[in-house]
Amino acid sequence: CVYANEKREDEMRLDHTCPFCREPVPKTNKERYKQMMKRVEVNDPVAVRVEASNKYNKGHYSRAFTYWTQVAELGDANA
Repeated sequence: CVYANEKREDEMRLDHTCPFCREPVPKTNKERYKQMMKRVEVNDPVAVRVEASNKYNKGHYSRAFTYWTQVAELGDANA
């Protein structure tokens, strides 16, 4: 649970980490994007859906459709 992880980190005065991979939270957009693409590569439906929206917003409609199709095939009802 994300909340439990954040609570533990706060109580123990630990640096905040990703609740999925326990890596330090990225400090730059480039690091954030790289970390998200790792999740896309392992077919994390939420990460793939976010990347689809990013592609759509940048005008890459064909690639966005491909990602949304992938998310639907993974069973994400929000695709």
